Amino acid sequence: MTTDSRLKSFEKKMEDSIVSLGKDLSTVRTGRAHSSMLDLVKVEVYGQSMPINQVATITVTDPQTISIQVWDANNVKFCEKAIRESDLNLNPVIDGQLLRIPVPKLNEDRRKELSKIVNQQSEKIKISIRNVRRTGMDFLKKEEKNKNISEDESKKLSNELQKITDDFIKKVEIKIKEKEEEILKV
Repeated sequence: MTTDSRLKSFEKKMEDSIVSLGKDLSTVRTGRAHSSMLDLVKVEVYGQSMPINQVATITVTDPQTISIQVWDANNVKFCEKAIRESDLNLNPVIDGQLLRIPVPKLNEDRRKELSKIVNQQSEKIKISIRNVRRTGMDFLKKEEKNKNISEDESKKLSNELQKITDDFIKKVEIKIKEKEEEILKV
């Protein structure tokens, strides 16, 4: 594998971290209903744990309500229990095979708490990105030591890797700022 293709693989790992952050942020409640809020909810059905979207259809009927049409009537109670036990603080109402979930507006304390959670998630992703950079820098030092690349080329590639890292850190900060604004918006 060439040095340039290795740099691309490090960049891909950083991109994967950004995608992971996006998924994590989509599950944070903001006071408005959206179906991705339930992405991490797992339901114990058929002897295994399954994502709720694999046992039901999730729709947003209005900005404050999520409807879940459970496919198998036997699983309605399991879906309700999974939602109640999640850390989303939601209370579904059963209507036959349909679960209606009112999404209450967030109070100021909960908004601040969610903002802290979002910042913790961003720090984890930044650490992940920096770890990829460290692995990349170690790889470049090893390549230089083994005489596979020159000292000048190692320096150039190190600077390039640092620039890529800085760009991804900025992307994280932008995503976090957008999410905080969404959370704190009244």
